[in-house]
Amino acid sequence: MKKRFRAGLSSGLLALAVCAALHSPPSLAARDAQSILKETCQGCHTPEEGGALSRISHQRKTPEGWLMSIARMQTMHGLKIGDDDRRTLVKYLADTQGLAPSETDGVRYALERRLNTVETFDEQTSQMCGRCHSGARVALQRRPAQEWERLVNFHLGQWPSLEYQALSRDRDWFDLARQEMVPLLAKRYPLDNPAWKQWLGKAPKAATLAGDWSFSGHMPGKGELAGSMSVTVGDGDTFKVSVKGQYADGSPFNGEGSAILYSGYEWRGNVTIDGVTLRQVFAAQGNALQGRMFEAEHDERGLDFVAAKQGAQRLLAVQPGYVKAGSETEVTLIGSGLSGQPSFGKGVEVVDVLEQSAGRIKVKVKAAANAPAGLRAVSVGSLQGPSLAVYSQVAEVKVVPAFAVARIGEGGGSTPKVQGRFDAEAWGKGADGQPYRIGVFPAQWKVEAFDDRAREDEDLKFAGTMQADAGVFTPGDAGPNPARKMSTNNAGNLKVIAAVDDAGKSLTGEGHLIVTVQRWNNPPIP
Repeated sequence: MKKRFRAGLSSGLLALAVCAALHSPPSLAARDAQSILKETCQGCHTPEEGGALSRISHQRKTPEGWLMSIARMQTMHGLKIGDDDRRTLVKYLADTQGLAPSETDGVRYALERRLNTVETFDEQTSQMCGRCHSGARVALQRRPAQEWERLVNFHLGQWPSLEYQALSRDRDWFDLARQEMVPLLAKRYPLDNPAWKQWLGKAPKAATLAGDWSFSGHMPGKGELAGSMSVTVGDGDTFKVSVKGQYADGSPFNGEGSAILYSGYEWRGNVTIDGVTLRQVFAAQGNALQGRMFEAEHDERGLDFVAAKQGAQRLLAVQPGYVKAGSETEVTLIGSGLSGQPSFGKGVEVVDVLEQSAGRIKVKVKAAANAPAGLRAVSVGSLQGPSLAVYSQVAEVKVVPAFAVARIGEGGGSTPKVQGRFDAEAWGKGADGQPYRIGVFPAQWKVEAFDDRAREDEDLKFAGTMQADAGVFTPGDAGPNPARKMSTNNAGNLKVIAAVDDAGKSLTGEGHLIVTVQRWNNPPIP
């Protein structure tokens, strides 16, 4: 995702706002939302028919979107509001003027801080909106045409040089924005959408999420993990959370924290694992939770997360998700309500059941030497879930993400470094000749100069170092470097190379890593 921002909260204020407004239970002493709207917001937002307020009542946003709006009122218009009131207001607005689950489909990567996502919007949206911030920021709000036009006017009023900046001066930006983008956005992201009204009518109560959950996850550079999460409901759609899990390498993943539910499904939490605070950004759908956990101070250090409430029947994951033809391996099935005999499809035999419970089944499987290469449906009794890949040889190695951004930092400054974190995905060819994903393999990692200019500038020497056995790249220090030509900083343009061993044969995959400057503005939605 593009990460250029013209205005926003400072990193320190932003971190404080996010923690205070999105991840903590509300204070009992806080004013109710209606009092805040009347006593604090009506100074600028005038009452309208039906109890509505100008501007405010004509938008719908995620919790992060409403937080950004209030923060903008603070920084640009001098709004005075305490943490408790801001938290209460974000909760109320997200609950009454939020987005339905279907309206966030396809763009949740921005909420989950997956900042190396390559967006796929139409060319017009990418050029007019995605040059300065993510297209997801636009897609995660709803407005009528008049409000979209006011947003265009706001952009030009706030950044008067917008029309003359690179990539804008080649077109009649203002007229295109008003006459083409406004109708497009109003049609694509309208305020009035039956999906939101339908969701309000059926959104479950927070109390339905209380109980024990089985979860599975994967962290680049660390591997797979699984465990259980205990959720106790509190006041105001809040929860106490306890996590007990373990990585595949045996290291623990245990901690406690709290969470809050917005809009009937937007789960936001803070859980401290081994002294490090991880944020939880999940979508709660029935008996399932899915999203991402990431470090509060390093959002690049995160893990995919999927969970099923214990008692529900769901097969979440197969760890590891592959077996080589002619070999035996131990495989663990993670889920909830698991009962019955596990099956791994044609050519894969269950040799022994090593462990079995409702949330976890560990077995030893053997793939026949002549087992056809490809994906197998995995089942436990009548329950089906993720697939198991059978392979005879690796055909290709892919570096994931294929393109990533790392950022220099520290070096005496307050802005932390942003690592690059990679996985090596093995791919095979099925019996039909079509490629299929086998899974994440161990690899040996290195970086090289991406091109001649990078070699000339000695980027490999200065930009940072790659952890050879984990695929974790740590960039260099921030600030001018007297050892570099013209005392420039430690930015660089690098090639990421993963080498995977397949029965003595080494296969390599390549990715692209840009090492660039610090994130000076770091809003909740990039």
